[in-house]
Amino acid sequence: MIELAIKGTRIYAPEGPREGAVLIENGVIAGVVGLDEVPAGVTVKEAGDLAVMPALVDCHVHVNEPGRTEWEGYLTATAAAAAGGVGTIVDMPLNCSPVTTTRRALKAKLDAVKGKLAVDAAFWGGIVPGNLAELEPLAEDGVVGFKAFLTHSGLDEFPNATKADLEAAMPVLARLGLPLIVHAELDPASAAGADPRAFSSYLASRPPSMEVRAIELLIDLCRRHKCRTHVVHLSAAEALPLVERAKDEGLPFTAETCPHYLTFAAEEIPDGATQFKCAPPIRSAENREELWRALGRGVLDFVVSDHSPCVPEMKKFEAGDFLGAWGGIAGLQFTLPAVWSGAKRRGFQLEDVVRWTAANTADFVGLERKGRIEKGRDADLVLFDDAALFDVERAGVRQRHKLTAYEGLRLRGTVDALYLRGAEAGEGRRGRPMLKRSESWTSRS
Repeated sequence: MIELAIKGTRIYAPEGPREGAVLIENGVIAGVVGLDEVPAGVTVKEAGDLAVMPALVDCHVHVNEPGRTEWEGYLTATAAAAAGGVGTIVDMPLNCSPVTTTRRALKAKLDAVKGKLAVDAAFWGGIVPGNLAELEPLAEDGVVGFKAFLTHSGLDEFPNATKADLEAAMPVLARLGLPLIVHAELDPASAAGADPRAFSSYLASRPPSMEVRAIELLIDLCRRHKCRTHVVHLSAAEALPLVERAKDEGLPFTAETCPHYLTFAAEEIPDGATQFKCAPPIRSAENREELWRALGRGVLDFVVSDHSPCVPEMKKFEAGDFLGAWGGIAGLQFTLPAVWSGAKRRGFQLEDVVRWTAANTADFVGLERKGRIEKGRDADLVLFDDAALFDVERAGVRQRHKLTAYEGLRLRGTVDALYLRGAEAGEGRRGRPMLKRSESWTSRS
């Protein structure tokens, strides 16, 4: 029995925007029909001219719980996600404590989420030296894939993997059919003697060659082991030809970028503004435009937040110390408006943003019930006013700590409502942990 119909002039179904109604039954999309095909007696939500989109799937989020909940936790992170139209997050294996590199640590994380999710959440496992025997148990317990670093992660609990570690892990992941996702930087340059308040000092310490060398290594390993291999938060335009050639070769090789690389430019970052520090760093305006062009051509596969918060003191904001500050940008709530603002200025359409932030991300992690408005998928929907302008102010920021690089920006697009499995999201926290088990998904309440 159809419980709800969401009517609108712009339903962003896979074939493109159309006038019609999304029919919802038991939290699932029962179909997309014409306005005059809604069954009599069904409750109707009139979306009018708002865009009716699939909820975003953000597969790169650091929630930091358990263990570092003072940085961020599931209550505040998923509230921010819901406010930004994100219906599903995939939580990274750090910066929680314990890090998610063992079966026991995954259980601790699943215990920590109980009663705290405003949206659905899936989970990455981690690859570190010495945990090869944990990969299959973690896969059996439902992680969507495995994260590794090629440089220091910032946490001694999550040491970087070596080439030998990846050589051992990739055949296991290939057999399991799960992706390896990698922080792809090698060998930072020295910043000794540089002015710590100047963003240029930090930028020089992580040149594009770090990303290029790391991606060359990953392509070689991908070619050898045929393991799905993915570069997280690619920032250096110099690495894009490598990714494109790997794709042309037919390798299972993909890459993402983030809204902060598509929004900001190194030349515009003031001295001491450490809220802009992340790794890899934000690069030049021309580099930013190269990333946009690569996204448009499909060289970059999708856009995710890399929401990476910390306690404000760790950003060393008062000292303005770029070299000593924690590297991470907190902005889970602002992915959709930031990407749409930049996309519209460059002639892209809203359906492009839907593909980059919902369909492609859901496909990547195998969430076959998410990411598209079509029959049989979860009714995770966003009503989005893509014409509205708003200024990012601290009072409206939902993450635990309000410091964000997006503060003060005027962005385009506001979330009017988020529906999660057919019910409007709110303080009832209807989110579920999502666990990948063989070819099916289960939820744990």
